Amino acid sequence: MTASPLPPAPADAVPAPVPRGGAPTTVLVCVTCRRAEDTPDAPRAGARLAEALTAAAETRGNVRVVPVECLSVCKRPVTVGFGAAEKWTYVYGDFAADAAPTILDAAALYGAAHDGLIPWKSRPDALKKGVVARIPPLFAPTEAQP
Repeated sequence: MTASPLPPAPADAVPAPVPRGGAPTTVLVCVTCRRAEDTPDAPRAGARLAEALTAAAETRGNVRVVPVECLSVCKRPVTVGFGAAEKWTYVYGDFAADAAPTILDAAALYGAAHDGLIPWKSRPDALKKGVVARIPPLFAPTEAQP
């Protein structure tokens, strides 16, 4: 969600995403992810995280949160993904329902990376440990590689 201009960030703040082509960084979040401690009648951890991410993203620039029904990583809840045009897509697992600030900070790093590849040393620990998949950018049919 694109927000109105924000006041200057503190010097130690994570840089705002600057994706290629002006497209926002998309944060996919699995709303069907359930953690072992979730009770059957309460909202699932994935739904709680999606709600927290959506609210927190309103104060961040050039990021959008997209709740999805399932990312098929049920053994590593809660699962999120980062994607943007012409960038590598990443899927990460093992997030707690209260991890919205960490995820949005990482989304800012992803958005600022030309190709979506966040240098290993710059990644938050949760991203170093939680990588599920790294998917190459999609190519237009005329750009398809042999």
